Amino acid sequence: MVHNCSPKELKQGNQSNRPDSPPAHQQDKGAVSLQLRVLRWVIPVLLLGGGVVAYKMLSRPLEKPKKPPGVSRGLKTRVIQLEVEDYTTSVETSGIIRAHNEITLTSQVPGRIVSISRQFEDGAFFKKGEILVQLEEADFAAAVASGAAQLAQASAGHAQEKARAAQARRNWEDLGYEDEPNELVLRLPQLREAEARVEAAKTQLAQARRNLERAKVLAPFDGRVRQRLAGISQAVSGGTPLGKIFAVDYAEVRLPISGNEMGFLELPEDRDDPPVEVVLSDALDENNETRWSAEIVRTEGALDQNSLDLYAIARISDPFGRKSGLPSLRIGQPVLASMQGRVLEDVIKVPRSAVRQLKRIYIVDKKELTVRGINVVPIRGNEEYLIIRDESISDGDFLATSQMAYVPNGASIEIIPDEDEGDPPAKAVNGSGEDLVQPSS
Repeated sequence: MVHNCSPKELKQGNQSNRPDSPPAHQQDKGAVSLQLRVLRWVIPVLLLGGGVVAYKMLSRPLEKPKKPPGVSRGLKTRVIQLEVEDYTTSVETSGIIRAHNEITLTSQVPGRIVSISRQFEDGAFFKKGEILVQLEEADFAAAVASGAAQLAQASAGHAQEKARAAQARRNWEDLGYEDEPNELVLRLPQLREAEARVEAAKTQLAQARRNLERAKVLAPFDGRVRQRLAGISQAVSGGTPLGKIFAVDYAEVRLPISGNEMGFLELPEDRDDPPVEVVLSDALDENNETRWSAEIVRTEGALDQNSLDLYAIARISDPFGRKSGLPSLRIGQPVLASMQGRVLEDVIKVPRSAVRQLKRIYIVDKKELTVRGINVVPIRGNEEYLIIRDESISDGDFLATSQMAYVPNGASIEIIPDEDEGDPPAKAVNGSGEDLVQPSS
């Protein structure tokens, strides 16, 4: 019987019939070993290749999306309406309160202090004529008594000489002499000497009485004590300082006026010139709302050599509030001063926030809604406004107040409403008469 075999079976049969061929199980082990060696090389190569590919993909720059073409935007601004008006200027300055009359109180006679008034303490007020310091009076009283005795003695001698002179004339006449007797006969030199002794005694007595009065040191004016310098039982001589006092009827403040401000004030030069009203406020406490009234009554005759300022002297009539009831001003206290100056006619107030490049503003045409720039020269200024005068600006013109980077002259502009009110501040129309901006309420 004949069997048909496939070529693969015939080949396997022929190989198995070879006497030197290995067994089948050994052949399978060799194939597995070869596959493992191949995998050891292929897997790292695949991983490395995959890493390289991933690195290249991740390091490839991303394409940025293209921006849409920009759309040009027109100029927009808020506006305010300008007014041509008269403006009252004000001048601000500062100074320090000082007493107009401050002296060192001294004793005119020597002596020992036996008492001091309660009004002669630091900060105390006193009235004119009050006894501030009392010196011991015994020596002065003795001098008065001695002076009175000398005056009485001199008066008696003068009376005797006067009687002798009269008797001498009668004797001369009784003797029948027709000629006029000389002075020696009439004892006129002795009479004049007696009269001189009387006058000297009177002078000495008056001096003794004045010294007795000066033992009481009196207040020379209504005032206040800055500092007491003497104490009880202290021996003083004529001219010894007893204390420092100052008058309280009014005080003064020395106010510097710069050269730029002088033209806005009419400062008094003569005593008959009208004073300038001044309002003072506390420079130490910003929250102090008290205001004191003062008047500039004179100016110094020379400029300060360092600052070239002119100093004006303002007078405060009631600095310690004894009549007005206002809080007291202290000597040496710094104050701020504000005074009204001249009136500037036909000027315009421009907010500082609307000024560009320190001196440029932009005016909006109401009808055409275009903008033009103007360089201005301020006349005056404060923290909020600049005061200008420009003939090219009319009453009611619009001023652009918003920040704009580039504003060419003649550029079209759109007025935007105010954030708070929701409406623009004024009304503008185009050439046909249609409203472009509604009026604010």
